[in-house]
Amino acid sequence: MSNRSSGTLLGHPKGLFLLFSTELWERFSYYAMRAILVLYLTDKTMDGGLGWSTQNALELYGIYTGLVYITPLIGGWIADNFLGQRRSIIIGGILMALGQFTLALPNSMVDPHAITAFYLGLALLIIGNGLFKPNISTMVGDLYQDGDNRRDGAFTIFYMGINLGSLLAGIIAGTAAAAYGWKAGFLTAGIGMLISLVTQLVFAERLLGDIGKEPAAKRAAAMTKSGQKEPLTKQERDRMKVILIMGMFVVIFWAGFEQAGGLMNIFSQQYTDRMIGSFEVPAAWFQSLNPFFVITLAPVIAAIWVKLGPKEPSSPVKFAMGLFFLALGFVCMIGAVLQQGGDLNVKTSMFWLVGAYFFHTLGELCLSPIGLSMVTKLAPLRLASLMMGAWFGFNAIANYVAGIIGAHVGEAGPMAIFSGIAIAATVAGVLLLLCSNQLIRWMHGAEGHVVEESEELTTSTANA
Repeated sequence: MSNRSSGTLLGHPKGLFLLFSTELWERFSYYAMRAILVLYLTDKTMDGGLGWSTQNALELYGIYTGLVYITPLIGGWIADNFLGQRRSIIIGGILMALGQFTLALPNSMVDPHAITAFYLGLALLIIGNGLFKPNISTMVGDLYQDGDNRRDGAFTIFYMGINLGSLLAGIIAGTAAAAYGWKAGFLTAGIGMLISLVTQLVFAERLLGDIGKEPAAKRAAAMTKSGQKEPLTKQERDRMKVILIMGMFVVIFWAGFEQAGGLMNIFSQQYTDRMIGSFEVPAAWFQSLNPFFVITLAPVIAAIWVKLGPKEPSSPVKFAMGLFFLALGFVCMIGAVLQQGGDLNVKTSMFWLVGAYFFHTLGELCLSPIGLSMVTKLAPLRLASLMMGAWFGFNAIANYVAGIIGAHVGEAGPMAIFSGIAIAATVAGVLLLLCSNQLIRWMHGAEGHVVEESEELTTSTANA
């Protein structure tokens, strides 16, 4: 592919920072809207809200987030076979901007069809997201040649953009909604999406060259002897097995991690001493610890992976580290419960929560960006964006499982759930380490870790 980069910045192709910026503003748009959606639905109609019950609002929110994770499968397939990644991102971005601006239309303009306009806005966001989300991540991988050990670090930097967008979103959209009404919050989300689109349109040709222009299936067919689509090879099937097996471990990680928005949020609200002098720290502030830690730790982690060079751990080992860090975070939560000593009136130190979010973020950085990077290394070229969509599908399953786990806190109690997740994460991490050599063999050198294969060859030759 020609014009892979037009120079480097901080040791990475400049195209990475374009994709970083495009994703930052798209994620700002998504999280800005998400931050106020349920509040807008449940607010009184006299304040400009829709006056829904909490249950109905949460049900719609669950359906919306579920569809947001599932549509990338369809969007990935469309990009691979018809549109190409670059065109998919632009079309997806336009649809999302239209969706946000539809939600932002004043009630005086859409009455008596306010609910119809609301559903139309959501539909545009869901379809646009399906086209945008899997393809921007796949293009990050396309910036790097096979075997380039900067790729995991690149995805860690890219991941920082996602979290910077989410950190800004809640503050800006929340402030706009509080000062000027809900529609102003949706308007800021629309403006964020426009910035993302304009950034991509202005700089893509110069910084990305041909990357993402041609559909992956067409590129893959041109590389075969026949010039047509051929069946998957054994190597490609092995690599896809790795993606699916690692996906199961991802479900375990996110099912634990996602307790942050539910169970741990409730714990910070009800059982944590949040006083600093005469000031009480709002419980919602603890939700900002994760993006804050991602932004501060991501450059450090990215630099460590590059510094290690050939000694850099394989993806299965990094995933196992992520699961162990998740377990350590829940050990902090067990410490908080033990401090209570069974008395629910006792308020625990907020340092337990800070420690939990710190370790959970370390785990996230060992697993989430590494997973995105791994999919771009292992997925067959003609299925690149489709497999990225499938990877996001594992997140959808994890979110569903997380809800089931959190719902049982009343009958099981926080101690049982925190310790249960810590044990499950540890066992999963150990199991992954035990499987890692086989998984690396199935990767067929995609990450440069081929020692085990050569050892196996030596052993079999000696035996012969």
